[in-house]
Amino acid sequence: MAEVTLTINGVQVTVAKGTTVLEAARQAGLFIPTFCHDPELTKFGACRMCIVEIAGMRNLPASCVTEATEGMVVHTESEAVIEARKTILELMLANHPTDCLTCGKNGECSLQDYAYLYGVKTETFDGEKHAYPIENDNPFIVRDMNKCILCGKCIRACAEIQGKNIVDFAYRGFDAKITPAMDVPLSASECVFCGNCVAVCPVGALQEKRLRSTARTWEVEKVKTTCPYCGTGCSFELNVKDNQVVGVTSCDGDVNGRALCVKGRFGYGFIHHPDRLTSPLIKKNGKFVESSWEEAIGLVAAKLSGIKANYGSDSLAVLSSARCTNEENYLMQKFTRAVLGTNSIDHCARL
Repeated sequence: MAEVTLTINGVQVTVAKGTTVLEAARQAGLFIPTFCHDPELTKFGACRMCIVEIAGMRNLPASCVTEATEGMVVHTESEAVIEARKTILELMLANHPTDCLTCGKNGECSLQDYAYLYGVKTETFDGEKHAYPIENDNPFIVRDMNKCILCGKCIRACAEIQGKNIVDFAYRGFDAKITPAMDVPLSASECVFCGNCVAVCPVGALQEKRLRSTARTWEVEKVKTTCPYCGTGCSFELNVKDNQVVGVTSCDGDVNGRALCVKGRFGYGFIHHPDRLTSPLIKKNGKFVESSWEEAIGLVAAKLSGIKANYGSDSLAVLSSARCTNEENYLMQKFTRAVLGTNSIDHCARL
């Protein structure tokens, strides 16, 4: 594979030909801020926060779409670069709400982080501000387009990960916004509410409704686990507060990356539902009563043994579940064939 060697902040870096300057810098452990860039999405080069200074170039190019070349000399924190990034942040904040103290993304907002990093404290530019109504007429996602920085990540996530193309840029200039076709709410579009747009949004424009209303970023413990809904094996992080699961957020899963379906991301309400069974029930005198696991398993074993003895193995059938692990489903089919003595077993992967 062909390689190129460039110098970034005085450090020589050798990368594969075709690597961008941003990727090369990150491989060398050097920080460059980004809003619109995402390694799982196509390169966009819109926000300009990742600009760098390259010897021989008059302009400050976006490092996320600039290919590294042999002998290139790059400066990621020169005076010109820092000044340009500050101006970009000031322009964004000129039309961005400053309700950080009550925003659900407080503590994990890229705009907030970079404003702190570069010391941007006040609104330098005055002008008209957007006053879009907050969209919360669906059970899953709150959209506040007043906080949107037009990075386009949600558009690309919807098109490239979910394959739905629900949202896109509409209008022009100051009126430009991201919206479904005909500028209708998400609830009136063909959105399946997978929430992958929420996972990539760098600011507070897209937030999960239930999570942001129950906990703040620093109040939750994140526990990485595997989604129980099907056999795909997607990874995510359960957000736990006071021993209660209050939300689900994406992590870099080996199977799914950060992508999740609507069930995996929003279908956690059953965990603490008051109607959820917490112990086995056995019908006695026509009513279900709680019992121990030993008693329940013993009863099931006795019933299965009796049916097998009286009517034969083929009178039994087993339906396994996609909510079980592969290992549990393997044991189930082994039990069905080796213990019950029947091949009548099926599996439902459509939960």
